[in-house]
Amino acid sequence: MTPVDYPLDASRPLGALRLDGRIAVITGAASGIGRGIAQMFAAVGARVVLSDRNAQGLAETARAIGAAAVAHVAELGTKDAAERLAAFAETIGPIDIWVNGAGIGSANAVSEGNEEAYRRTIAINQDAVFWGCSAAARRMEPRGSGSIINISSIAADKGDRKLAAYSMSKAAVNALTRVLANEGGPAGVRVNAVAPGFIVTEMTVPSDLSAAAREARIAQSVKRAPLPIAGYPEDVAHAALYLASDAGRYVTGQVIRVNGGATMIP
Repeated sequence: MTPVDYPLDASRPLGALRLDGRIAVITGAASGIGRGIAQMFAAVGARVVLSDRNAQGLAETARAIGAAAVAHVAELGTKDAAERLAAFAETIGPIDIWVNGAGIGSANAVSEGNEEAYRRTIAINQDAVFWGCSAAARRMEPRGSGSIINISSIAADKGDRKLAAYSMSKAAVNALTRVLANEGGPAGVRVNAVAPGFIVTEMTVPSDLSAAAREARIAQSVKRAPLPIAGYPEDVAHAALYLASDAGRYVTGQVIRVNGGATMIP
């Protein structure tokens, strides 16, 4: 992939959103937001390299996508794991897009001092993103192009109780995004983040809840934002597609907040 130059064909604006022939690595692809991004990228022509520690969920995502997907089961959080994923992806071809979507929730008060939960949250939500960015940038910069997308969270902007480790990790993702955008920009590599609000996934609205409980949880989330609608993985995927595609060619170092207006940060 080489950086696109204008003029694009203004009579076919949707063409700028196509990812034909591009290779996209997507972590956290076994479910939820990661799965939604993988399915959307494949639908517009990308070959997607899926990664997650959940082998069963990863296989389900790959089956749903079909021939455009290959899967790599991995426990991310270290440099070696990121490098192995990148090397696997390069057996398909040069990496054009890398989405750091793997993440876990964590709800512990600071005073609890839960070291195990803290360490695991930072390892998956922060360390894995750093090493994924490093592996992607190392390969994209010499080629002069590429798009790295980090999945952040509304928690980076808020101070909700019992979310210290989670909020810290997502704020770090936002900072890393801006730093790497500065480092990679001269080489043609764009780096952005998407920060969702409450998104209806298995993690936020488990399927084992009753229908009434699910509806109540979704209704409660709707009250937190000016827009009276619920958010779904596809909402995040559309933002990621914009950032990955030629439509976002002039966008880098940004945190796109897909949250119904729950936070309004200039």
